[in-house]
Amino acid sequence: MTTDIDGQRIPAFAGEIAGTLAVHSQYVLHGNIRDSFLVSDGGAPQVMPMLPLLWHVLRPAGFAALVTYDAVTGIGVHPATNEAYRAVDEVLGNNVRGRRPSLERLRTHLTKVVGTAEQAPLETNNARPAAGGQAGKAGRPAARLAFVVDHASRLIRSPAQLDEGERDQFLFFQKLALTASRYEYPEWPRALYNPIIWLVEGERDLPIWFTAGIESIRTVAAPMPTLDERQDMARLVLPMLPKAAVEPEPGRVTPEEEIAGLTEGMTLESLLKIATLAIDRELGVDRIADAIRIFKLGIDDNLWRRTSVRTQITEGQKVIAEDVLGQERAVSKTLDILKRAALGLSGAQAANPGHRPRGVLFFAGPTGVGKTELAKRVANLLFGDPHAYLRFDMSEFAAEQAADRLIGAPPGYVGFEAGGELTGAVRRRPFQVVLFDEIEKAHPLVLDKFLQILEDGRLTDGQGMTTYFSECVLVFTSNLGIMKTDPKTGTTYRLIEPGTPYQQLEHSVRTEIRDHFTTELKRPELLNRFGDNIVIFDYIDPAVAVRIFELQLRNVVTKVRAELGVRLTLSAAPHAQLARLCTSDLENGGRGIGNLLESNLVNPLARELFDKNAGQGDLVEVLEVHPGDRDQGPTLTARITPGGA
Repeated sequence: MTTDIDGQRIPAFAGEIAGTLAVHSQYVLHGNIRDSFLVSDGGAPQVMPMLPLLWHVLRPAGFAALVTYDAVTGIGVHPATNEAYRAVDEVLGNNVRGRRPSLERLRTHLTKVVGTAEQAPLETNNARPAAGGQAGKAGRPAARLAFVVDHASRLIRSPAQLDEGERDQFLFFQKLALTASRYEYPEWPRALYNPIIWLVEGERDLPIWFTAGIESIRTVAAPMPTLDERQDMARLVLPMLPKAAVEPEPGRVTPEEEIAGLTEGMTLESLLKIATLAIDRELGVDRIADAIRIFKLGIDDNLWRRTSVRTQITEGQKVIAEDVLGQERAVSKTLDILKRAALGLSGAQAANPGHRPRGVLFFAGPTGVGKTELAKRVANLLFGDPHAYLRFDMSEFAAEQAADRLIGAPPGYVGFEAGGELTGAVRRRPFQVVLFDEIEKAHPLVLDKFLQILEDGRLTDGQGMTTYFSECVLVFTSNLGIMKTDPKTGTTYRLIEPGTPYQQLEHSVRTEIRDHFTTELKRPELLNRFGDNIVIFDYIDPAVAVRIFELQLRNVVTKVRAELGVRLTLSAAPHAQLARLCTSDLENGGRGIGNLLESNLVNPLARELFDKNAGQGDLVEVLEVHPGDRDQGPTLTARITPGGA
């Protein structure tokens, strides 16, 4: 945001400081303080870092120099001119530049610049003013100066846990603000304060009580650049870039609009670095999106542009259908969404869709029907790597503080150093599928993080690092619409029974999802971000259940052969009986079939093989299976032939 002062366009926060020097003696300037800023007097904008910007707006008010301080470089002067040096020496004394004063001496320096009637109200070591300093009780400082304390948060260990010395230190600074005097100078007769400007990243990096209710201390935010500011910066850097290899198509957004849209949430300094990267890589204006992606993700190879991705999606209809049985509608819609993602058309209707996730899928429907399995297949399909897949069980994020696990704890809290599980994993591997399983179990504060990801395509973690999700496919799963719990009685009942027509099931699930997000969670905006990407899964029917049973039985036979070297066969009667047992209840889908197969075959088979010491090369024929009862679990009758003879 900019403001006009004397025909100049300057950042609003800088204008705020320059315009309130008559009423505030100290400023806490926080936020985007490490950025570069644009200043214009009607011509081409100038790019200025923070310190030159502050000097630019304070110099017209009669300031002779800025005194700077940080714990590493000590006392400095801006600008580096003889006139500025002389002005600072007159106030602070000779030989202070480049020195790192003790905290007590820093107090003295601050008091001399501010020029209060009480010079050192909390001095404990009787420190004397440096030679040549004019900071006595009578009169104003010899020059109008501003004192800029950089990295001010590093003066203390924790703003919430000050030791006695730190408390006294900031009590001194607070009293200095309350006792400061305004001064007039011959060359600038207005009565203004000689201010102290504290530079911090976060508004709460200094003790809260230091500024609370103290009108002499003003808290000012330096915001991230606006769309207009990013466009202005883009106009400055575009002439620096190599010429486009391909002329832009008519009607396409202008290059500066494209740059501004793709750099939402980024600093102007980042735009300068992106231009440098584009020049170094010889990327023309037509490939500025690649330069931005490389800068954000640190990865040159864009996996989405590989021809193999398109080939794999084309072949995916058949491959996935063989793994996720009975869900033809869900698989077909999922592949349509992936095709859109591969072409970069997700959110194409938006003005600036480039920063949003590459693809979003919301899988809903009964349990055990392939929602999680399809998410895994999507990862392998897109990136040719089943490990390009990250899963979060949302039942583990039901507590209010669970959001800290995703993005990391704030500074000063336990776990801050570890960072966030989600943000860290995506930074390490930007191209991957991220699965959030059973989203309805997450705490609403966790859902707010998803809202930011879906809208902005990024998250800033507790350590201040930004993670971009623009190359990820996000998959959310939910069982909403199938079961419901009465809030009064706690009784859980089924809304949709197996065998219900798909259209009726789809309507029920969509209605329940809408009610859950709008009425119960009061977050309709999150549901709106999912849009038409909700994919409804059906119950598996009896024919599909038999196919799933056969696949799982084949897996058991293969596993027994691989682990034990034992050949396993089933006679027709036990095979048919097992099929009836395992497919009798379709409420729990394929997972339920697997559980019943484990109970009725794997467990009694393991007992039989273990007790009879079946070994390498033996043949085991299952002759009968016995479901068991309340007193005794399932059993089986088997014939073991040593060596398979």
